[in-house]
Amino acid sequence: MKIGLALGSGAARGWAHVGVLRALNEIGLKPDILCGTSVGAVVGAAFLTDQLEALQEYAQSFGMLGALKLLDITFSRGGLVSVEKAYEMFRNPRTDVPIESLPIPFAAIATDLSTGKEVWLREGHMLDVVRASAAIPGLFPAVPFQGMWLADGALVNPVPVSLCRALGAEVVIAVNLNGDLSQFPRLSKAQLGPVSVSLPDHTIDDEASAAADPPAPPRGSGVKPLAQLAATLNAMGERTKSLAAQFRAPKQPTPNILEVMASSIDIMQDRITRSRLAGEPPDVLLTPRIGHIGILDFERAEELIQLGYTATIAMRPAIELAMQR
Repeated sequence: MKIGLALGSGAARGWAHVGVLRALNEIGLKPDILCGTSVGAVVGAAFLTDQLEALQEYAQSFGMLGALKLLDITFSRGGLVSVEKAYEMFRNPRTDVPIESLPIPFAAIATDLSTGKEVWLREGHMLDVVRASAAIPGLFPAVPFQGMWLADGALVNPVPVSLCRALGAEVVIAVNLNGDLSQFPRLSKAQLGPVSVSLPDHTIDDEASAAADPPAPPRGSGVKPLAQLAATLNAMGERTKSLAAQFRAPKQPTPNILEVMASSIDIMQDRITRSRLAGEPPDVLLTPRIGHIGILDFERAEELIQLGYTATIAMRPAIELAMQR
């Protein structure tokens, strides 16, 4: 029985894959086929070249300073990040190989920018394959490959279950890093702007009630009905202004370009993943609870690794049941 492992996209959330692979190793499960999309291809390649430990150390040491070192402030290469700096640090004799030479079948998903078609990368230099699959639009530049310009595979297939099946997997374990995004706002409340508030009738206090229905004047007072109505309306207007001021949200800042980009990618991945998994369900779906962590929160690697490990251990009965079937 061939076991396929499909590692999904998610940018910084991809550090959770490290925890997933650690837990699967403890369970005693070794995949016969491994496929990845975007960061799933990155972590999958590190796993197959025995560099998972090195990747984990790098991830846990990666902070804001590390991110700044990778920025290409000239914007001359088609992305915010200098791809040479990001990938050359991983070039060594174990990664400087064609993926066809790996111990088990390995493939990655990319997107042809000219046609929008899904591209299955089953051969080629490892770093080129990984770069093409993980070329996040706006962050990493597109990669030339066999006459095509390739970008992030998450644009078409965030969790590559179908690729695992095509390579001969009989049981597929998939890791979806975007499964609980709907439970968490992608922008903070401060960025969402004013909120409309509806007040139930009973919230108007006695003062407003009194203003709306003032006592009748005594006989002979000389107060005319029209003047009484004007006073009532004026009191109600002042009270309404006071209540509105209490619930009016202050002017909030506009989200910056990275926040807009991150939220847009989250929405896209979530919708595409739901559609693809509905038509191509895996035998076991691992969904770490990491929706509260953004795709650019690279400095939260330790937390992500632990959440990936915990989610996998929790699904051990389902994994073992799938193996028995």
